[in-house]
Amino acid sequence: MDDTELWVDQEDRWAIEVDGRFVGIVSYYWEDKPSKWLEMGIILYQSKNWGKGIGTRVLKIWINHLFNTLPLRRVGFTTWSGNKRMIRVGEKLGMKMEARIRKVRYYNEHYYDSIRMGLLREEWEKQED
Repeated sequence: MDDTELWVDQEDRWAIEVDGRFVGIVSYYWEDKPSKWLEMGIILYQSKNWGKGIGTRVLKIWINHLFNTLPLRRVGFTTWSGNKRMIRVGEKLGMKMEARIRKVRYYNEHYYDSIRMGLLREEWEKQED
């Protein structure tokens, strides 16, 4: 399998392209498929692409895609309390903080909280009206 097969025509992940450059990925995975509990993620590879609204725009498109193609009641993601930008993206998208697991992420000799954010289909549809 070459790299193209990893990214083209994949249901659970898309490449993020900006001005013809591959800058990251957006994806989802099933936390529990029988109950339709889906989590999503995004990676922008270079910090020079952070803080430009790319993640918010991409996740808005991705959330629309997920709600339009899958029988979901909720989408969400997990980050850590040190990732203020990702928490802000979730808030801009209308997500709610659903869980905070205290002091479970260790980075640079400090403990951080794990943050789980989520958005219900009806909350999303209300925003989109």
